Amino acid sequence: QVQVVESGGGLVQPGGSLRLSCVVSGTLTGFYVVAWYRQVPGKERELVADISKFGITNYKNPMMGRVAISRDNANNTVYLQMNSLKVEDTGAYYCRYVGATDYWGQGTQVTVSS
Repeated sequence: QVQVVESGGGLVQPGGSLRLSCVVSGTLTGFYVVAWYRQVPGKERELVADISKFGITNYKNPMMGRVAISRDNANNTVYLQMNSLKVEDTGAYYCRYVGATDYWGQGTQVTVSS
């Protein structure tokens, strides 16, 4: 069993930054990837970035160049640093553990507004 818990969302002004955290706990065996997704109003959930067990990163549009994913293995935490945030980045951000099984967190809300 794996638990995935996100935190760090909130209200930020356009151009601002936020760092999201995803704590993954439980039995983590074999190869796995931890990914950040987002779902903005009117659109399907989409991949933002992911990082493998070995630290290999992958970035997707539409936040490429404005986000950085990293991990703290000692604390089983994956971070998503988001910079130069735009109003259209407003939405729910989800963490996903993809291993032998697949677990999603409950999501954290990011609101970019002046």
